[in-house]
Amino acid sequence: MHKIIFHTLQKIFQILGFEKNPKAQIRNPNYLMTLLFVFIMATEVLAQQPLTLPEAIELARLQSVDAAVALNQLKTSYWEYRTYRANLLPEINISATLPDYRKSYNLYQLDDGTYKYVRNNSLRVTGDVSIDQNIWFTGGKLSINTSMQFVDPLNTTGANRYFMTVPVGVTLSQPIFAVNNMKWKRRIEPIRYKEAQAAYLENVETVTLRTIMYYFQLLLAKENLNIASQNKENADRIFEIAQARRQMGQISENELLQLKLSALKAESNLTKEQSSLNSAMFRLRSFLGLSETDNIDPVIPDMLNYPVINYQNVLNKAQENNPFAQNIRRRQLEADYEVAQAKGALREIDLFASVGYTGQEQIFKSAYQNLMDYQIVQVGVKIPILDWGKRKGRVKVAESNREVITSRLKQEQMNFNQDIFLLVEQYNNQAEQLRIAKEADEIAQKRYNTSVESFMIGKINTLDLNDAQLSKDNARAKYVSEMHLYWYYLYQIRSLTLFDFEKQTNLDAEFERLVNN
Repeated sequence: MHKIIFHTLQKIFQILGFEKNPKAQIRNPNYLMTLLFVFIMATEVLAQQPLTLPEAIELARLQSVDAAVALNQLKTSYWEYRTYRANLLPEINISATLPDYRKSYNLYQLDDGTYKYVRNNSLRVTGDVSIDQNIWFTGGKLSINTSMQFVDPLNTTGANRYFMTVPVGVTLSQPIFAVNNMKWKRRIEPIRYKEAQAAYLENVETVTLRTIMYYFQLLLAKENLNIASQNKENADRIFEIAQARRQMGQISENELLQLKLSALKAESNLTKEQSSLNSAMFRLRSFLGLSETDNIDPVIPDMLNYPVINYQNVLNKAQENNPFAQNIRRRQLEADYEVAQAKGALREIDLFASVGYTGQEQIFKSAYQNLMDYQIVQVGVKIPILDWGKRKGRVKVAESNREVITSRLKQEQMNFNQDIFLLVEQYNNQAEQLRIAKEADEIAQKRYNTSVESFMIGKINTLDLNDAQLSKDNARAKYVSEMHLYWYYLYQIRSLTLFDFEKQTNLDAEFERLVNN
C-alpha cells in the first residue's frame, strides 16, 4: 500500500513538472496544494480497511470475547473429563510422619483402681505407601500397601526401641447393594464430554452468527450513508435547476419550496446516517477486538450457490452432531442414575477384607524376617426396620422425576424438530426472496435515474420524483436485509447441524491442541 502511494505521488509530480526545478517547488503554491491533497488521499486510503465477511468471521473466532469464553468452557469440561479418567487408573499415595515427638503426661489407671499420671516421652516415625485402584465393574476399591512404624520410648532405659512393619497388605472394600457410582460415571461422563465438544463448535457458530449480524448492520449503514450522500447531491442539483426553472416560470413557488425542504431533509438524513455508521462500526470493532482507530470498510459478500437443503438430511445431521442430542442422552441417564441411587439406599451392606503380613523387632532388618500373617474381615449391615417409608418415598420421588424429565425431553425434541423444519423452509425460500430483492433494487435504481432526467426536462413533478427516490432507497435496504437473512439462515443451519453444506463434511476442531494451548 505504501509503495503504491509513493509511486502515485511520483507520477503526479512528474505530470505537473515539479521535479524539474526542486528549489522552486517549495515556493510553488500548486506544489503545496498537490502535496496536501495527496497526503489526505494517502491517509484516507491507509485508514480504510476493506474487510470481507469471511475475514470478519475469522477475526471473531480468533479475537472476540465470546470465542475466548467458549474456549475456556471447553477447557473446563476437558479437565473434568480428565479427572474422571484419572479415577479409573491406579493411584499411588505416600504418607509419612517424620518425626512424631511427644513429651506429655497421660492418665493411667492402676490395678487397685487408682489413677496416676504417667510421663510420656517418645519419638515415633511412620511411613506408608499404598496403591489404590477403583474397580468400576463392581464399585469397590482394592488397595495394596506397605508400611513401617518406629517407636523409641526416650524416658526408659534399655533396648526398648521397636520396629513394626507391614511388608505387604491387601485390602478390599466393596458395597453389596449400593449403587455402582463408577459404572454410571463410565456411561455418563463420555457423553458429557462429547456434549461439551459439540457445544464448543455450536458456540463458535454462534460467534459467527453475531459477526454476520454486526457486519450486515455496518454494511446496511454504509449503504444508507451512500444513499443519503447521493440523495443530498441530487437534491442540491435539482434545487439549483428548479431555481432556474422558477425564474423562467416553469414551476410554482410551492414546488420550489418543496424542493428546498427536500434538500434540507437530505442534509439532515446524511448527518443521521453518518452517526448510524459510526455506531455500527463501533459495535463491530468492539466485537472483533479491533482498536478504535481501525476504520472498517465492509464489502458486499459474494453469494454462494448452495443447493436446496432437504429437511430430513438436516434433521439427521442435527440428531447426530448437535449438543442437544447428547444433552438428551445425558439427562436421561442422570435421571436413571438418581433412581438407582435411591433404590441402593434401601439397604446397605458393606464388605471390608484385609489380609497381609506383619512383623515387629528391635532391629529394622529383623522386622522384615519374622513375619506373622493377619486377616481382617468385616461385614457391615444397615437395614432400616422402621423409617416410616422415608427411603421408599425417595425412590418414588426419583421415579416421578424421571418420568417428568422423560416427558420434557420428548417435548423438547418435538420443538427442536419443528424449529429445524421452519428454519429449512425459511432458508430454501430466502434464496428466491434474495433474487427478487436484487432485481427490484436494479429496477428501482434505473427508475430513479430516469425520474431525475425526466424532472430536469419538466416531464414529471416533485411528487413522482420523491416517490422514485423512496422506492430506490427502500429497494436497496431490502436487498441488503434479504442478503443478511440468507447468510443468517445458512449459518443457523450450520450451528444446529455442525455440518458444512458447502464441503459436505462435519465441522470439527483440534480439541487436544485447543485445550493444551
